[in-house]
Amino acid sequence: MSDDQKIYMPSQPLEAGNDRYGLLSDFEPGTRTLETGFQIAPPFRPLPVDVVLEKDIAVTLRDGVTTYVDVLRPAGTEKVPVIVAFSPYGKGQGTSPSVMGVFGLVGLDNGIVSGLAKFEGPDPAYWCAHGYAICNPDIRGVANCEGDSVLWDRQEGRDCHDLVEWLAAQEWCSGKVAMSGTSYLAVSQWFTAAEQPPHLAAINPWEGVSDVYRDLVMRGGMPDTGFARQLRDYSYWGKGRKEDILAEAERYPLMTELWENKIPQLDQITVPAYVVASYSNTLHTAGTFRAWRRIGSEEKWLRIHNGQEWPDYYDEANREDLRRFFDHYLKGEDNGWEQTPRVRYSLLDLEGGDQVNIAADEFPPNDVTLTKYYLDGRSRVLTTTAPSDEATASYDVAANPDLVSFVTRFDRETVLVGYPKAHLWVEAAGADDMDLFVLVQKLDAYGTPLQQFTVPNQTAMAHDLTERGASILRYKGSDGRLRVSLRHLDETLSTDAVPVHSFDRVEKLSPGEIAEIEIDLLPVGLEFHPGEQLRFVISGRPLIGPMMPRLVEYVPANNGQHVVHTGGDHASYLQLPVWA
Repeated sequence: MSDDQKIYMPSQPLEAGNDRYGLLSDFEPGTRTLETGFQIAPPFRPLPVDVVLEKDIAVTLRDGVTTYVDVLRPAGTEKVPVIVAFSPYGKGQGTSPSVMGVFGLVGLDNGIVSGLAKFEGPDPAYWCAHGYAICNPDIRGVANCEGDSVLWDRQEGRDCHDLVEWLAAQEWCSGKVAMSGTSYLAVSQWFTAAEQPPHLAAINPWEGVSDVYRDLVMRGGMPDTGFARQLRDYSYWGKGRKEDILAEAERYPLMTELWENKIPQLDQITVPAYVVASYSNTLHTAGTFRAWRRIGSEEKWLRIHNGQEWPDYYDEANREDLRRFFDHYLKGEDNGWEQTPRVRYSLLDLEGGDQVNIAADEFPPNDVTLTKYYLDGRSRVLTTTAPSDEATASYDVAANPDLVSFVTRFDRETVLVGYPKAHLWVEAAGADDMDLFVLVQKLDAYGTPLQQFTVPNQTAMAHDLTERGASILRYKGSDGRLRVSLRHLDETLSTDAVPVHSFDRVEKLSPGEIAEIEIDLLPVGLEFHPGEQLRFVISGRPLIGPMMPRLVEYVPANNGQHVVHTGGDHASYLQLPVWA
């Protein structure tokens, strides 16, 4: 049924001159050896060992569709495990202007990689030197492959299952296959591992969505499709058709089987998993934590870093850490990996004092208490006791200011680590619906909002890009959003800490109706020193801007006046995970 709901549009071929065309993008089947010291182009890292490049190998999937992959492996006759980088990003794009530009955007030197890696994937220069092969596939519908492209779908899991089993049977392969990579390359791992290919030995999802509806196209029930448009238009270069996810979001704005099939069956994932997350990626954060909570793997590790995924992924110490994980599960090395803390989390200070790699048995840690901070519409403060008197705080959606906020000051060291949520009583005066945006901000002792770059690039241009957007590059706080007519909760998935909306029905507001709603905010790890403050903001417009640079800002479907009710029978509160 979900395939019947899919909508396709023509793809465009990837041709020389395109900014995603790299030095290895030509279709050139064959095998060659890249010798030690080989450098694909001047900015890139030379190879430390001889590497065999098998290019454009045909792999036929279960439905007869032919795809093409590149394999880079250490020279010699020793059988080696292989790591798969599965995404629609061209397998030869490592030297393309777009990939080099992304490194420049975040402040990374292109010299830290060889140019042979797939965008956001493992670098063969490093992994081949340590006894691993890398498989860079072009996937269904991309480049010279047959078939139609799909976007984050269980179809990709089936396709990669077939690729994993094909790789395991190759004469150079030890029979052990893993997956690694960030963003799209992380999402594909959820889908693949859920299909349980017999020779998949371990996965390493490094930040990625786990629910296309809730994380990408309809976060909070709003059709905020800026990044989905960029993904659709600039990532699926091929000769056939590609899925038109924007047309699908317009035709199917509620949860349907189409969207259900874009949620991996996380409970079916049983392989060892080393999951990496951050608090600051408004595209990936919710999905990575959700997947971590729900995957069925008994052997799973979570590391929460304090920056952006690309600098974190290519950091030498982090790569060595990942190699210990893979050496243990793909090579059988008794290296003590199993003694690694199951959770290592970070605490953001936003003033230069971040803490990283704090060990815990789970996330949130055991000694966290969910604490209600009640809104007081009269004094505009947050208090741990509910105001007895009812009051309201309101704004006109077309006015300035078009928001209301509430503040609390901490008189002692206070640490938040876990999942915040807002439980609000709201009213739409002059309208039958509301698009609401909420934000938890840290303020210094003088009331100044604190923010922090997540990338090495902190130039004037980086300031410009992140002033009203590019939230993945500068952390401004923990945010959430909800279209109030879609407030119905999925009782089977919701918990006291993390509300989950069903998004399967529309419940418009009647005049004078005061609606009770819950909004999940992105998980936090945030430290407050004595005198510092927390500000909770409620608005009718986005508060931190689009997630990626230069995306068009979402325009909410709001009019009239938004009224927040507090105290008495309508005791709105912000629930915070307070570490004791």
